Amino acid sequence: MQIFNNWNIVAKGWYIACPSNALSNKQAKSVEICGQKIAIFRGEDGKVRALDAYCPHLGTDLGIGHVEGNLIRCAFHHWTFDETGICQNIPCQSAIPQQAKVQAYATEEKYGFIWIYPEAKAPENVADFDELKDKEIIAQADTAFERSCHHHICMMNGIDAQHLKTIHHLDIKMDLSLHRSQLGTQIDFTMQGQFPQTTWRERLGKKFLGSNYEYSMRYADGCIGLLTMMKQVKLFPPLHMLYAYTPIAPGKTRIQPIYVTAKRRGIGGYLLSLFLLLCTRWAYYMLRDEDGKIYDNIRFQPKLLLSIDRPLAQYIEYVNQLEPSRWSVRD
Repeated sequence: MQIFNNWNIVAKGWYIACPSNALSNKQAKSVEICGQKIAIFRGEDGKVRALDAYCPHLGTDLGIGHVEGNLIRCAFHHWTFDETGICQNIPCQSAIPQQAKVQAYATEEKYGFIWIYPEAKAPENVADFDELKDKEIIAQADTAFERSCHHHICMMNGIDAQHLKTIHHLDIKMDLSLHRSQLGTQIDFTMQGQFPQTTWRERLGKKFLGSNYEYSMRYADGCIGLLTMMKQVKLFPPLHMLYAYTPIAPGKTRIQPIYVTAKRRGIGGYLLSLFLLLCTRWAYYMLRDEDGKIYDNIRFQPKLLLSIDRPLAQYIEYVNQLEPSRWSVRD
């Protein structure tokens, strides 16, 4: 089964539901993710739960229900469900039918957002940056935007070595190293090379960053991209940003950029963290609009790939071995 660039298949992975601060304690709401209506609610213990939105009784949206303790009560006939989706109470009778349950989903709060996994349990958490693993972080979200193509195609932009020269005018010959995670859900591309001095950007980059340039792209579940820039340079620690991709309709993808850095101690550390987030945003804004029109007007047909396109072929192979989720379209 081809998963890559297939609007009918939603791969198992972590997808953004909403910002964490959009859901208060003992509040419920419904969100649409990958064409699915999901009810999310925060219990009195502060933990977020997620269930299929529609009550199995008559189909009322549980997102307009009431949170009681760590349970959610349907607004219509007051059936009550726990975080596993199993009904715990029906006011009109004591016996609870075995079929009185809804699908539950794993949740995680990270990078300032609530994430949903399309199964009751997730095999791993939302992806980390290696340099920030087990550290306190500061995450800053930018405005989400849409592209008129499948997110698998958008995601390949960071490993398309040709476009560095043709679109961004950076004449850097990049060498590729590749690593796959044990579960096969993550793949890391590291691109490195020496700065030439044929353009003003390259000369400026070499002066301030050193003679070598290196960045990495970590792809998780075919729907999250973690970019690390400024690796092994003279003046900066690495800069990190995350792209969260969600298909919202055939032909439309929502992209949520998030800037991430380590949380540092003291006023000086806090100001340094803010400065690094600003630098990450600046680097992103320098490049983001130069190729946007490409992805809004593309009919992706990889019929003639060159040797320089090897990362693209490897990314397509990686996506096609992911697992389809229950959110995929079934015949």
